[in-house]
Amino acid sequence: MKKFGIISGIIIGIFVLLFYILTDPVDHTPYFESEYFKNTNSRIDSLSRSIVTVNDSLEAGFAKMSITPSLKNPEDRAEDGKFIEVPLAGFGARKGKPASGIHDSIFVKAVALKVGRQTLVMVGADLLIMPPNIIDSVTNVLSRKGIRREQLVFSATHTHSGIGAWGPGFIGEQFAGKENPNVEKWLVQQISKAVIAAIADLRPARLGSSGFNAGTYTRNRLIGELDIKNDEFSFIVIEQIGYKKAIIGSFSAHSTTMGSGNMEISADYPGYWQRKMEASSFDMALFMAGSVGSQSPVGEGQGFDKPRLIGEALADSLNNHLHQAVLNEKINLSVVSLRMQLPDYRMRLTTKINLTTAVSKKLMPFPANVYLQAVRLGNTVWITAPADFSGEYAVQIRNNLAAKGFGANVSGFNGSYVGYIIPGKYFYLDEYEPKTMGWFGPNMGEYTMDMIRRITEIAIKD
Repeated sequence: MKKFGIISGIIIGIFVLLFYILTDPVDHTPYFESEYFKNTNSRIDSLSRSIVTVNDSLEAGFAKMSITPSLKNPEDRAEDGKFIEVPLAGFGARKGKPASGIHDSIFVKAVALKVGRQTLVMVGADLLIMPPNIIDSVTNVLSRKGIRREQLVFSATHTHSGIGAWGPGFIGEQFAGKENPNVEKWLVQQISKAVIAAIADLRPARLGSSGFNAGTYTRNRLIGELDIKNDEFSFIVIEQIGYKKAIIGSFSAHSTTMGSGNMEISADYPGYWQRKMEASSFDMALFMAGSVGSQSPVGEGQGFDKPRLIGEALADSLNNHLHQAVLNEKINLSVVSLRMQLPDYRMRLTTKINLTTAVSKKLMPFPANVYLQAVRLGNTVWITAPADFSGEYAVQIRNNLAAKGFGANVSGFNGSYVGYIIPGKYFYLDEYEPKTMGWFGPNMGEYTMDMIRRITEIAIKD
């Protein structure tokens, strides 16, 4: 018995030691005292001196490429998008199971805008996120064509029924299934092709933007009606003079209408929105997920009727508000691209205990190329973040810029992924967003908001 007690004590001691080695307490150091803030802020000082707002005639080009995989093939052929199987990305409850089929086709789409000598390409895809490893490879491919990362703005529809197999590490595999280099190679190829084709399609064009309230179709899922949500559907209309028309839309409700039980590939409600806009008014419709942090979709219907009703209702509402967008051939354009240094990376065990940075990196690679961007298009500022970005924060940004005479939108999934960026006041809630996905500490939200304020000031200066 005494021997058993000694062994038990040793085992308990080992567990206690491992606990202290592998975990850290929450760090409450103010962000403005940190090295990551000081280093990122020094980059802003440099940007402020170099960014110039261009006012000139507009050219625009559009392109789209399919990312709908061919399934149940005898072997993978990345160049043709043919695969033995592909998992869906979005819900860990699926446990990496392969897609059973295709419900609706999915795409990557690009809109190139050129004002004077400055060229910008806005890229959206029917994916859960724009995976960091994929976008790093896309950036390398495009750099050989003279296209810099700073000229590219990425987003995804955030569909939870898109293709997976692109997520390295244990955590990536939980949400996107087992990594498949052939799927990754194909996505890099298709995204790169879309960007290059959009630039090749540049023609004289006109552009206008606006937005409308679509609060009926979203709710705050974090603390319900007590909290703020972003109800705005934002849109940009681009018309090649005498030729094609495109529209970019953004809305802040998660693309989760189908749930984990669905095993068919689908773009969810953004796909229905895109298809109806392309059937009714435009040659190409591109959807960029807005500030989806804490916001869920609201709609009626069962199965695929629910995303159809939401997507098509948003399209109908938009068609009724298109007249609000005044199109101009000559616009102001500025693009501010800030590479952020991040706080220590610590995945969370509980609301008060984190894994160490070293252990966290073993579970999922540290996001290396993290950008915040602010794009001024006329009197609208489109801000992009590498995350599920808080709808509450987006309302603050929109109100601040409205007071200065600008419309604004915040989209997410800008070529990297840092989890959820939400107000620090929610950090200790025992909920999925702050606890499971709050990887960079309680100050990540305010740090990001500070950086956004600074880059938008640069973007709107004349």
